[in-house]
Amino acid sequence: MGSELGLDANSKAELNLTPVSIWWVCWTGIWTAVVGLGMVFLVIHRNSTPLRLRGIGLSLSAVILLHLYWITVQLGLLIGPLAPGNAEFWIMGTLLPCGIALFHASNSRFIHVANLQKRYTRPNSRLVGLPYGNTVFEPKGSKGLADRFRRLDYTTKSLITVGFAMLLQIFLTTLMYIISRKWHSSWGIPGTEIHGTAMEQKTEMGRGWEWWPGVFWQFFWSWIVAPVVLWKSRDIHDTHGWRVQTIGCAVARICLSIVSIEIFTVLLPCWEVYRHQSLRQETLDLIAEWESKPKSNPDIKSLKSATATVESMMSGSVKTDHSDESVMTMPALEYVLDRDPASLQNFSALHDFSGENIAFLTSVAQWKSSIQDPSDVEDEEDLKEMLQERFTSALSIYVEFVSPHAEFPINLCFQELAKLENIFEEPARTIYGDEPEINQIAPFDIPSFSRLPSAMSSDGSEKEIRITSSVLRDRVWYWGDVPEEFTNCGLGANVFDEAVRAVKYLVLTNTWPRFVRSQSTTSRLPGITGSGCDVELARAQHVK
Repeated sequence: MGSELGLDANSKAELNLTPVSIWWVCWTGIWTAVVGLGMVFLVIHRNSTPLRLRGIGLSLSAVILLHLYWITVQLGLLIGPLAPGNAEFWIMGTLLPCGIALFHASNSRFIHVANLQKRYTRPNSRLVGLPYGNTVFEPKGSKGLADRFRRLDYTTKSLITVGFAMLLQIFLTTLMYIISRKWHSSWGIPGTEIHGTAMEQKTEMGRGWEWWPGVFWQFFWSWIVAPVVLWKSRDIHDTHGWRVQTIGCAVARICLSIVSIEIFTVLLPCWEVYRHQSLRQETLDLIAEWESKPKSNPDIKSLKSATATVESMMSGSVKTDHSDESVMTMPALEYVLDRDPASLQNFSALHDFSGENIAFLTSVAQWKSSIQDPSDVEDEEDLKEMLQERFTSALSIYVEFVSPHAEFPINLCFQELAKLENIFEEPARTIYGDEPEINQIAPFDIPSFSRLPSAMSSDGSEKEIRITSSVLRDRVWYWGDVPEEFTNCGLGANVFDEAVRAVKYLVLTNTWPRFVRSQSTTSRLPGITGSGCDVELARAQHVK
């Protein structure tokens, strides 16, 4: 506070009503209203795709703390002469460092989610979490706190680390306040007191070694953590503006202002939600326009048109406009899923952060194509064994993609999720144990969505429990009674049909338009042909 607010020994203890201070008060009110409305908008639309990925709980908490600090700074010129001498010390020692800590905890999840999604580009080596608290694959002899901490998921570890840093900062701030006599002359370390008039003492309270812990944490978060985040996010290119937000906020914390942070953390996501809704509505309009056109043989004609258009788009030989309604149809999407799912899979994982949707569709398709025809089985025991094998394979798909305990559960309506849970949940708990459910609306919110150390964990712990989906499916076999509901679904063959239709529609109205747009943009670049995903895969060193 002190001299930074223009106080000196001659200042009077009264409101500093000047044109400049009044302007700052008006600006504070206007900007607070803008930020508040933006936060309300984000909370209302928290279930939209761009916000479900971000997990806005931590980021909005950080914005609240930083904005409270910003308000006190803006009003300081007006109320500085009347404010208590120790007010700035507590504000600078608590609101600012704690807000920055929460902000970076929220920001770092961008890198974590991007790294986890990369596993969907390697379907034969996907990490499968240990849902329901199963510990069968955990390393033995690791009972210490350090080992237990290493095996925690990324979100929990980051929250513990940041929480410890916040508690340490509050402790140091309290300790400095207790041992220094600047703010209380009757107790503390002798020699730390200050003398002079009341205004001279208030001026000196804004300086001194008592401020060093707060300065250190600001330096740590702004000049160590922020550059690391910038470096790690350099090769990540998403479609939701999350990378722009992360980089913008990190740079803003280094050299700009809290206003810039709020623009990237609140207003930019609002724009991304609006853009997402506009693109989705445009896609729905194109679908409706396509379906409303008269066709002599709708199925054959739509399939031929979609096939020709998609082949041109994927080859890059013809520039395809994303507004072409023949591309924005289910036959076009199904053609890519059937002929070249890897391109769409890579795009959804590396850019759209929705790789679980395409992985689920391809896993179900592969499972259905591999199951044995019941008409080929004559013996009753063989039929029972075939049904057991079908259920075990379907159970692994449920655990990996559908279960609320999965790392990235697919987004299904309540009725369909309840139906699948009724079939698979009890057998899954029988095999894997039990674990509290996670937040399905925001799987990256507290407590966590991951049961396995992330791709950012230490190498040792990651190598110890890295397993492939094929290994898990080979080692796990369900020998209990097959639920009757499963048998009634065409001996299990149709158990995922409704879920597949729902996920296909979700992909068609969300991921597919962005994929088509990326293909169209890439085909216009000189010297570039083929899938736009291949360009990004080369950058990410994941060769198709």
